Amino acid sequence: MCFFKKQPVVRQLDYSRPFVILNFKTYKESSGANALKLAKIAEKVSLQSKVNIIVCPQSIDLKEVASNVKIPVYAQHTDNSVLGKSTGNIIAENLADNNIHGSLLNHSEKKLDIKDIEKTVVKLKELDMKSVVCAKDNVVAKKLSSLKLVKPDFIAVEPPELIGGEKSVSESGPEIIERSVKACNGLNVLVGAGIKSNQDVMTALKLGAKGVLLSSHYVLSKDPEGFLRELIKGI
Repeated sequence: MCFFKKQPVVRQLDYSRPFVILNFKTYKESSGANALKLAKIAEKVSLQSKVNIIVCPQSIDLKEVASNVKIPVYAQHTDNSVLGKSTGNIIAENLADNNIHGSLLNHSEKKLDIKDIEKTVVKLKELDMKSVVCAKDNVVAKKLSSLKLVKPDFIAVEPPELIGGEKSVSESGPEIIERSVKACNGLNVLVGAGIKSNQDVMTALKLGAKGVLLSSHYVLSKDPEGFLRELIKGI
């Protein structure tokens, strides 16, 4: 008898296609059974559309979600800490052991200093995990793209004043996208903050971004599958 559940074969990232990263944050609507439900919807849409869709459940739900979907699952945060005496920290090695393929870092709700960012990106790279490092503007994005030891896999530009709002960065600050893409010297740039429509995604892609990062407009939608399908229509 086998007591260990076989991990699903995770779909490989296709860098020729756009990216959508769904941050579940800690909403009740995206916790526990709801986290798996939202992840399964994202899996279904991703596999049918061939768009790279990545989900970021909260830490307590990571293992359950990663054990039941074939799309990449990333952590919302990883600490610059080691195995052993690191009470309460989220350790990269433990994430890797649980089939987690990457992590958000430096979100505006969980900020890090530049040294911790760089050390954590290095650790993730050593474990063959992806890093998605958030920046509030193109100035921070440029600093992140200039890390000496290793470069992030993605830099997600999210003006904090627009996060969770009704006006997206694509609408109110398209020049931020252009400047960020230019500042990042060829690295993969994602756009976040208020992303809620197909037009937001189209604008971001047109201006050189590789994809988008969003949360509440998916998590809190009354029809998350319909929302997600409309978001990526035609891309």
